[in-house]
Amino acid sequence: MSKIRPLFVLSVAAIVTACAATAEAPSYPAFVISDELPDLFLASLPGVRAKEYAGDMRSRTVSNRIDLPEGWSGTTGGSPGKALEIFVLSGELSLADVDLAAGGYVYVPPGSLGFNLVSEGGAQVLWFLSDVDGKATIQSPLIMDSRLIDWQPTDDIGVFTKDLRNDPGSGERTWLMRYEPDAVIPWQARSARLEGYLMSGQFQQSECVDGLAYTDVYLPGGYFNRPADAVHGGPEASVLSEATWFLREKKRATINFDVNCAVE
Repeated sequence: MSKIRPLFVLSVAAIVTACAATAEAPSYPAFVISDELPDLFLASLPGVRAKEYAGDMRSRTVSNRIDLPEGWSGTTGGSPGKALEIFVLSGELSLADVDLAAGGYVYVPPGSLGFNLVSEGGAQVLWFLSDVDGKATIQSPLIMDSRLIDWQPTDDIGVFTKDLRNDPGSGERTWLMRYEPDAVIPWQARSARLEGYLMSGQFQQSECVDGLAYTDVYLPGGYFNRPADAVHGGPEASVLSEATWFLREKKRATINFDVNCAVE
């Protein structure tokens, strides 16, 4: 095994280098390495360290990964008028009287009473503040343990999903997606912006930039925020080891597979 691994790593690096030489990196956030982002300190959450992925200070919408220190306490009510989503990556977080471990998910819509948050031993969480579509029908808080939800097969071989939130009115959706190594990832384009965080595994992906494929590898902690209709996937996209993604989109998307990455 020690002799095979270096050859494997070199082969992946060779592919990435070759593609990078013929295509510019995409202009939108892709292949973001979380640990290389600077630490931010948030006034609304004293004592935490945050990695900011996306945000708009004017509208107070944010996408962050947050480290909660031992003995931390706070509240969900720090941003009135916004919907809050929390996903626990590691450690433990208590919301009111509910204890959440890794895989715990919380959705708090606007108008809900502020819930107390406590992390006795510390935790790492994904933290999203968003505007809410007026067509949304989920108006009550959701609290769940995703580990208790069964993986559901999709129409694609080696691809499974778990829905955390799927609003039938607005089409807003948050879910987990698991890719096995035999999964095939064709060229495709979604009609809605898609945000993703790689929780585990290794995932090689291509983004189409001006008719050329830019290919790189996601490791755990990798993040993207892909705009609607951006073409991605293709023959160089592959699952290097079983990979699990946290995904969210703000409106119902259709997927177009009748696309490719080539200058016409």
